[in-house]
Amino acid sequence: MKIVVLDGYTLNPGDLNWDALHELGDVTIYEHTPPDKCLERASGAEIIFTNKTPLPGAVIQVLPALRFVGVLATGYDVVDVKAAAARNIPVCNVAAYGSDSVAQMTFAHLLNLTNRVGVHAASVAAGDWSKCRDFCYWLAPVTELKDKIFGVVGFGRIGRETARLAEAFKMKVLIYDMIDTGDIRQVDLSVLLKQSDVISLHCPLTPETRNIINSDAINLMKKSAFLINTSRGQLIDNQALADALRRGDIAGAGIDVLEQEPPPLNHPLPGTANCFVTPHISWASREARQRLMDIAVGNLRSFLAGTPVNVINQQ
Repeated sequence: MKIVVLDGYTLNPGDLNWDALHELGDVTIYEHTPPDKCLERASGAEIIFTNKTPLPGAVIQVLPALRFVGVLATGYDVVDVKAAAARNIPVCNVAAYGSDSVAQMTFAHLLNLTNRVGVHAASVAAGDWSKCRDFCYWLAPVTELKDKIFGVVGFGRIGRETARLAEAFKMKVLIYDMIDTGDIRQVDLSVLLKQSDVISLHCPLTPETRNIINSDAINLMKKSAFLINTSRGQLIDNQALADALRRGDIAGAGIDVLEQEPPPLNHPLPGTANCFVTPHISWASREARQRLMDIAVGNLRSFLAGTPVNVINQQ
């Protein structure tokens, strides 16, 4: 059985191994595959795994041996799932592998915004403390989280885990979700935006949530508010956010995802004052990546056993 991994590098840059996958067939692993090489490399494969390499219907339709598509991620928009379903090819993704890691990254951004550890450490390394008249100094306000209001937009697995961390910091939690969760902390989005000191995005990208944070939403926020996005870049109108940060309409932002990745050099957010952008690494702890790999291989094992799981294109 021929198994092809089109882009295995981000999942496994060398600190994991593919042994469990090799047990299941003849495996070829490409670190990266440009779109124009996808058909050539996938030719003859019964099993294809992809992370961010597009697998369009035009390719799926001309791969007669193809029986299974595994997505090495939660999001599966790179695969034409309808074209796969038309040929009875299951497309299986990996959900719930990185909730703890993403929640942790959310608070890494929040603590950076409230304490600016990196900025102060760099200042000390530059000799500023040695030159200081006083025993201490700070370059930005230091903010305590206790009793602040933490607004969670999207109350799925990651949103719930992030809320638990907020409560551990003695914060008060508000939640907004398009589905009624039955939680007494659930409020309308406008209420959450107006009342929250921190707004953290954890919702999927849908037509309804695209640009859910736009200029109108930002105008409802406190000038002291922090915005954090570890979910999907398209949830924010990033030009509107950059403009708001420059005007001082909100206090700061921690961003791990952008609408285009990698971003163009002229993207409005990197380099904007009080905006800290990291390169989509919330999911990337070794522990989370190992879980992802284990689940992805488990998806294939279940398919081969005749009991497919995590199928996102069932008809």
